[in-house]
Amino acid sequence: MRAVRNIFNLTFISIEIGILLICLCNAWVFGLTNGRTYTKISKIPPREIALVLGTSPKMRSGLSNPYFTKRMDAAALLYHHGKIKKIIVSGEKSKGYNEPAAMKNYLVYQEGVPGEIIIEDPKGFNTYKSILRCKDVYKKKNVIIVSQGFHNLRALFFARNNNMNALGFDAQDVTKPESYYRNQSREILARVIAVVYFTLGISPD
Repeated sequence: MRAVRNIFNLTFISIEIGILLICLCNAWVFGLTNGRTYTKISKIPPREIALVLGTSPKMRSGLSNPYFTKRMDAAALLYHHGKIKKIIVSGEKSKGYNEPAAMKNYLVYQEGVPGEIIIEDPKGFNTYKSILRCKDVYKKKNVIIVSQGFHNLRALFFARNNNMNALGFDAQDVTKPESYYRNQSREILARVIAVVYFTLGISPD
């Protein structure tokens, strides 16, 4: 009986520690990025360039991905209001799949953004790589990161810890309950992983 009680206590303590770790990591991300994300175009200060984080242009059903289109809408809004001069579209390019090309095509043909101001980054395989390549490959530190709000916090965490003068412009979120809660839950855990990797000095893959 005592052994069962000890196992129960150990399990309970482990759960408590896990919850505390999740809360502390998310608090760190929120604290570091506080006041650096914007939802209104009139409020965000101008920067030289926008970094638009990639996502699939299509859902499994074959329909347009609303996360994709809303990010493109936000990037175009920044350009048309004179908040940026150039745009980096960063995403995955592999055989038969090209996020940056899809992003550029949408911005040019649907949003009226000049193609010559758009830079395609085909090696933005994840959020961290997109941020790091923006700084190290394209030599851009003064940027506006464009994604949905839940994603922008983690992206800004990476940017701030890489000495970038970055701001976040939040694209409109998708409000369908099954999508919203799934992404919010996933991002809470992703922030924990980001903090752990940063603390250990390891680059997330």
